[in-house]
Amino acid sequence: MKRALVIGASGGIGAALSIDLSAKGWEVTDLSRRDDGLDITDEANVVRLLQPLAAPYDRIVVATGALEIDGTGPEKSLKAFEPQAFAAQIAVNALGPLLILKHALRLLPRDRLTQFAALSARVGSIGDNRLGGWYSYRAAKAALNQLIHTAAIEVARTHPQAAVVALHPGTVATAFGAAHRGSHRAVSPREAAENLNRVMDALTTMQTGGFFDYAGREIAW
Repeated sequence: MKRALVIGASGGIGAALSIDLSAKGWEVTDLSRRDDGLDITDEANVVRLLQPLAAPYDRIVVATGALEIDGTGPEKSLKAFEPQAFAAQIAVNALGPLLILKHALRLLPRDRLTQFAALSARVGSIGDNRLGGWYSYRAAKAALNQLIHTAAIEVARTHPQAAVVALHPGTVATAFGAAHRGSHRAVSPREAAENLNRVMDALTTMQTGGFFDYAGREIAW
């Protein structure tokens, strides 16, 4: 039986990922802030919650993230940029997933295909940025993409069959970012999870370090 670890499993996408994997016969371990007190920005907390877990896990998915933190949402202009909000975005959306990878790497098998995926966002793409705005969130997701790409190079030396990637789930109908969706069509968390698991099912080591959307298409850095 394949095993998966879903970080952020109490959120809309995380919960749907867990349900979809379980329905497909996977043994799933869930961790979340709401149910387990997981704070991905606190390294000691991450270590404490991951330490009891036993290897191997065939798939680890970090489905955490925040668009609004402490009531502060995406900036519409440079005048709205605030250093404290920027630092909070970096901590949640970039630092946190890397801490998970740092301390969960031991859970990935070295002798077979395995995946580590962190949920990113298309707005983190520098090449695809045509609208501007959203300084802190864009920068945090761009930082996450760089961290994942960099880590994938190192992970390949010890886990040659691992695919370490950043994934864009698309616009999903959850509380996350509901006020900022505008006219974008949103898919259900169930559909998003099915799409993401389908992409991860098809990943190979040739794609490690990449940034892909919910259909498996590569996104520009």
